[in-house]
Amino acid sequence: MSQMPRQAALPTCPSCAEPLDAGDRFCGACGYDLSAVPARPDDHPTLTMNGSTLPAPAEAAAGPTVSGTAAPGAGLSGIAANGPGASSAAARSAGASSAGARGVATAALPPDGALPSPGPGVPPPSGSGGPVPHSGSGGPVPPRGSGVPAPGSPVPPRPAASSVPGASSVPGASGVTEGAGVSGVRFDRPSEPDEYALQAPDPRVAAEAAAVAETAQVCVACRAGRVDDDGYCENCGHAQPRERDHMELESGPMAAVSDRGLRHHRNEDAFGLARAALPDGSPALVAIVCDGVSSATRPDDASLAASKAAREALLAALPQGTHPQQAMHEAIVAASYAVNALADEPATAREHVPHQNAPACTLVGSIVTPALLVVGWVGDSRAYWVPADRSSPPARLTEDDSWAAQMVAAGLMSEAEAYADERAHAITGWLGADAYELEPHTASFKPDRPGVVVVCTDGLWNYAEAAEDMAEVVPPDATARPLHSARVLVGHALDGGGHDNVTVAVVPFPAPAQGAGSA
Repeated sequence: MSQMPRQAALPTCPSCAEPLDAGDRFCGACGYDLSAVPARPDDHPTLTMNGSTLPAPAEAAAGPTVSGTAAPGAGLSGIAANGPGASSAAARSAGASSAGARGVATAALPPDGALPSPGPGVPPPSGSGGPVPHSGSGGPVPPRGSGVPAPGSPVPPRPAASSVPGASSVPGASGVTEGAGVSGVRFDRPSEPDEYALQAPDPRVAAEAAAVAETAQVCVACRAGRVDDDGYCENCGHAQPRERDHMELESGPMAAVSDRGLRHHRNEDAFGLARAALPDGSPALVAIVCDGVSSATRPDDASLAASKAAREALLAALPQGTHPQQAMHEAIVAASYAVNALADEPATAREHVPHQNAPACTLVGSIVTPALLVVGWVGDSRAYWVPADRSSPPARLTEDDSWAAQMVAAGLMSEAEAYADERAHAITGWLGADAYELEPHTASFKPDRPGVVVVCTDGLWNYAEAAEDMAEVVPPDATARPLHSARVLVGHALDGGGHDNVTVAVVPFPAPAQGAGSA
């Protein structure tokens, strides 16, 4: 059986200088608890796993000392003294009897409530900060927080030996639990708070979180949920509008607006605006509008590729002195090549969708100079002329490449009858790899008064087909407020039902001088 190491005996009692026997835990004369003697300030004992301490080698050579560091609270119930004249045998008997009941020795304080002071040469208890002050009645006052009861107050009982971790009974100890007061726990330390302050977050992490919160898209339906990477609200599940679902652009004196409409799942229209300078320095305004063919594959890509190619071709040709009508012809050809290139897919890709046609779209464009108006088109997208003063009639500047237009041109049907037919919007000309051999249409005009050119897809002119109907929808201040006018025209189509994508560009004529902008 393992045993706790026995403590070394002190030569004399620190309180009354009574000689001590080896193994005494209490003074036989005064009953002083020898385990309450604190270690020297420079003593750093080594703690064993069972809670007891071993004396340092230097101290063992110098002489016997008390093993272990006694905490002020550990000797609380050991601060006991018998009355004057008590014999050592009686004190030991009282201590043994008390230890048998509670595992430690306790006794009443002297009548005057004074605490026995340590003998000469014994340092004050650890953590007391110096001599123990005295109360006004002459008795010593224990230090605050030291665990020593105030004079005259009852001494609380110490816990039983079975409740002290690491304590074990030693045979032959006369009922006293060995090591009960040597637990290795300090009771003079200040109480620690129940909660601890959390470490401040890394400012870099906080900055990144704030940046993510600022850039997160908010749902347009519930205005509360965050939009995930798939384009759906995490709160209500509403699909969010794509970037091309609604587009607006104002470039100097002209503007364009495109909207998905109310029935289509995506916007297959596209537009392009540009300003160029002719060789003589006069300005040229360019507007391109394309409508993807829904029955073909990738119509949105076709319209976007065509609008970009035509815009870039015009920006390259006009400053070099190319006639605007010839430049428009070349721009449409360049757009056709761009759409044809989209059909260059691997054979395996076409095998999976053999029922779909190659990417295709229509195109209509305008070039406005101070003295000339040029339009070009392929398909059924249109351009209208609307004078500013409305004193002269408006006009439609394009002819559709459609089944209805062919019926009217052949004299087989009236215009009203042809466009009432379900085949009216079947186009006969388009841009794409499987299109018919068709020469691009171009025309030049020289209006004698200011006005605006309305370049649009059939998503708009289906709700204002005749030139007079279009002129009624265009605001009177369209030349000064092109973006507002484009919004009004798109709103007119949406109010009418929005069955198709809607795209319109409003370009004032004549082109203002270089540097002039919209009012």
